[in-house]
This record gives sequence, C-alpha cells and structure tokens, in this order.
Amino acid sequence: MTFYTLSALDDRIKNADQLITVDVSRFSNSLAELYSNLAKPVLDMFIYNYSLSKYVAEEARLEGEFRFQHTRLIDYSEEIALYGCHEAEKDSLDKGYFTLIKHVNRILRRRFYHGFMEDFVIKYFWSALGLMLCSVPAFFKVPGREVLGKVGDRTESFVTNRRMLLSSSDAFGRVMFSYKEITELAGYTSRVADLLDVMDEMIKGRYQKKLVSLASTKDNAGILSGRGEVEVGRDIEFESVPIVSPNGDVLVRSLSFHIRPGDHLLIVGPNGCGKSSLFRILGGLWPVYGGKVRKPAFEDIFYIPQRPYLSRGTLRDQIIYPDSLYEYRAKHGSDDDLLHILGILEIDSIVDRKGGWEAMEEWRDVFSGGLQQRIAMARLFYHKPKYAILDECTSSVTSEMEKTMYETAKSLGTTLMTVSHRRSLWRYHNYILQFDGNGGFGFGPLDAEARIELEDEKEDLLAKLREAEAWQARVKELKG
Repeated sequence: MTFYTLSALDDRIKNADQLITVDVSRFSNSLAELYSNLAKPVLDMFIYNYSLSKYVAEEARLEGEFRFQHTRLIDYSEEIALYGCHEAEKDSLDKGYFTLIKHVNRILRRRFYHGFMEDFVIKYFWSALGLMLCSVPAFFKVPGREVLGKVGDRTESFVTNRRMLLSSSDAFGRVMFSYKEITELAGYTSRVADLLDVMDEMIKGRYQKKLVSLASTKDNAGILSGRGEVEVGRDIEFESVPIVSPNGDVLVRSLSFHIRPGDHLLIVGPNGCGKSSLFRILGGLWPVYGGKVRKPAFEDIFYIPQRPYLSRGTLRDQIIYPDSLYEYRAKHGSDDDLLHILGILEIDSIVDRKGGWEAMEEWRDVFSGGLQQRIAMARLFYHKPKYAILDECTSSVTSEMEKTMYETAKSLGTTLMTVSHRRSLWRYHNYILQFDGNGGFGFGPLDAEARIELEDEKEDLLAKLREAEAWQARVKELKG
C-alpha cells in the first residue's frame, strides 16, 4: 500500500523501487562502515564524507533513472518492436548511461586524492618509516654500541628471506584467488554462450517453446514444422497462411485475403480469434508457418495500439517518434508542420505548457487516455505511412474527433487496417475480414449502410425472441 501510494498518489519520490531495493541497502552498508570506521580522523569524517554524500545521492538518482528506462523497454517491448525504433531507444539509453558514467568518473576523481593520502601516506609511508627505524641498528653504527658483522649478516638475511616469503605467499594467494575467479568466469561464459547460441537460432527462425496440449496433434505438429514465404511488395496478400500463437495454438489454419492501396480493411471477431496475431505477422514479430505473405517494406507500415507508447523525451519527440531531432530537422526544419497537425487534432494548446516543445515529462502520467490516442494519431499524420494498423486506437475519443482522425488519415493517402467493433468506423472502410473464433473467417467488400441495417434488424429480432421466451413461460403458467 505504501509503495502504491508513493507511485500513484505522490510525486515527491521518483523510482521508489530503486530507493527500496538498492538505496536502503546502500544506506545500511554505509552506516555500518561509518560505525566501524569511527576511529578515522574527524576532519575526514565531517568534511570528506559530507561533500561526497551529495555525489553519491546524485549517482543513486541517475542509476535509478537508468534502471527505469530498461523497465519501460520491458513493458512496451512489443510496441517498440512494431515501430522498429530500437535505434531511438538505444540512443535514449546511451544518453542516460553516459550521464551516469560521467558523474561516476567525477566521484572517482575526487576519491582519488583522498585514497592517495589514505593508502599511500598512511599505509606505505608510515610502514616504510617503521622499517627504516628498525633497520638502523642492523646496518648503521649506533653510538655506544659495537658493530657486530655476524649479527648484521643474520639480520640482512632475515629481512631478505622475510621479503621473499611474503612475496611467495602473496603469489600463492593470487593463484588461489585466480582459480576462484576463473571458476566464476566459466559459469558466466556458459550463460553468455547459451544466450548467443539462442539468439543465432532465433535469427535463423528456429524456435523452441513449450506448447499447449492442442499443438500435440499430428495436424498442428505438421503446421508448426513448416515455414512460409515472405516477399516485399506494394500491396498486402495472405495466401493460405496459418495464424499460430507463440504457444502453438493454431487460430486459423489457412487465411487468404488481398488488400491493395486504398482498400481500407475492417477486421472484426471475438477475443483470441487471431486479429492481433495477424498484425504481429505483418510487423515481422511472429514467423510465417506456411503459405505466402506479400507485404510492404517495414517502414511503410505504421502501428497504433489502443494504449500508445509514449517515449522518454521532449514533447516534440512524442510526435516525431521514432525519428530523432536530427532527422526531423533535416526533413522539416521548423515546428510549424507539427503545430498544424496538433491543430487538426485540437490539442495544439499542449505546446503552451512550460518549456513548449522542449518540455520534459513522464508523458504517460501527464496525458489522459484520449490525449495519448491523439498524440499517437499525430505521429501517423507526421510520418504519412502507406499502411496504418489501427488497433482500437479511438476508444477514448469522441465520435467527432474519431471522424476527423479517419478522414485526415485517408486524405494523406494512407490505407487503413482497423480492428474495432464500433459501428461508427464502418463507413471509413470498404472491405471486411471477419473471424468467427472457431478457425473460420470471411473476407469481402463492406457495404456499411447495408451492414448497419442488417445489424439493426438482427438486434430487433433478438429482442423479440427474448420477449417470446417470456410469453412462452407465461402461457405455461396459464395452462397450469
């Protein structure tokens, strides 16, 4: 409850998980070391540690932000993969990493001088001074004492042998520690080698995953062992392509349809029937187990999910994502086009916030669901792709704004592929792909007006049937 309150109801603590899991442990260790080192000089304790503590706190904050960036990648890995924006995310991670490293280096430089004084002067200088004092009677004539050659020789031999023994002991200890380190390195090497081998297998299209019981049948095993063809073209065509989930469940055994530029497609069906699976095949996330798929180049297909991914960066970065600022300046040079796009979506007022286009926020917490969907549509207007996959992407906007979104997208020459059950979207499509949830499908032209009339008639008949059931029950009562 406390963690939820910190995360959702209070903005003072950022990255509470970092504070709980890492910083508390470091605080405890630092406190224990402070207790064990109370004998250190007071000046060292109050001046050096006080000044360094500020840098350590900043290091913890930067490390927490860096870990948080990786958490975002885990949560939104599919959207990032469908956008093909791994380079943009890597650039963002690099910035966070080098900021952290730059700060760590600053800390190390300050620690160096203190370490030099503590380790060299205190440890080596005073030890060497003690040995020098002890060696005076053995190697030099002391007033009032007679020089004994044999005693001096024995002392010299003792010092030499002691030094050699210590060196030998140190070398033997290093060998023992090296053996331990080599053993640990062997374990790490095995894990890294396994990772690289699996990555090579995945690049070649070879996957190993525990499958559901349905996939144990002979027919499904035959489908899963096959591979289809994928080619790049101007249109989208599936020819006898099976739709298979990652756990081996065959959703559709043989899907065939053909979409040309300008053929706007509406996709409907119950949950788990293969709608999202179709998009993952188009995006190259899932393999093609059979048949033939022709699709446009990766950069010509744009995907907008129901809950769009908002990247880490400025307000401008949310619109041009996954383009970098350098790529944007090379294409446009000014922000007038972006402002025009926001004006179409009636959200140009967000630029008036503090910082303008350069404002930096955690945008998924700042923007509402409807505003996030408008931002995602603004990306579509900015990139002007040839094909757009719209997965329930207008569920949180008004019907008037939905109309503006679709009409503008079609005016840009973008062919739309929409997953939605909202009747208001039927009029923007001229083809329909309907899954029945039992492995079957239907594909053909869509007459929106006729379909609306049929749906209305079906609902009226269903209502009358429900009334008929009540009438029949009443007739039985009367007979009784």
